[in-house]
Amino acid sequence: MRIDRLLSLAVLSLAACACGKSKSSTADTAAVSTNAGAPQGDTVPATPAMTFNLSSPAFAPNGSIPTKYTCEGADISPPLEWSGAPANTKSFALIVEDPDAPDPAKPTRVVSHWVAYNIPASATKLAENASKAGMPPGSAQGSNERGDQAYMGPCPPIGRHRYFFKLFALDTELKGLKNPKKADLEKAIQGHIVGTAELIGNYQKSKK
Repeated sequence: MRIDRLLSLAVLSLAACACGKSKSSTADTAAVSTNAGAPQGDTVPATPAMTFNLSSPAFAPNGSIPTKYTCEGADISPPLEWSGAPANTKSFALIVEDPDAPDPAKPTRVVSHWVAYNIPASATKLAENASKAGMPPGSAQGSNERGDQAYMGPCPPIGRHRYFFKLFALDTELKGLKNPKKADLEKAIQGHIVGTAELIGNYQKSKK
């Protein structure tokens, strides 16, 4: 009788051990499965594209253009700098215009002050007086309002005018142009613009 009890106790002990191992094994398997299904790391957000920006160390956006760059001064082109051009840019075109002629209160026409194109894609700036002292290699200048292939500084007859410096990033280099006017250049760049940057300055003559 005593031997039977001992055997029974031994069987119960073995069953308990087996049950414990089974639960432990199940828990371990569940943990592995959960980890296997978990994300391997946080999703890295896409890097935002750089903004195509045009600026000048000579004047702030919407600020007054220094007299040096106008008809009352040396009448030389201001320094310009840009960054963030699209990766597929092949060249740049530049148009500077005054939409407030002749009177900002009653504008009747847009006057073109500077037309330039085929500025190399590698360029990131135009030095002061670049129009007369030398544009980047490969660049060309079109005709301003006077018919000159150069920069024409602000010289508003009435009031304070705005001057829009517009830089266009193009997916090509322009061919077949010869001293183009603003309208000619605008037509040539249609369908090739991959980015546009703009800087606005203003000026009012001090002399009457």
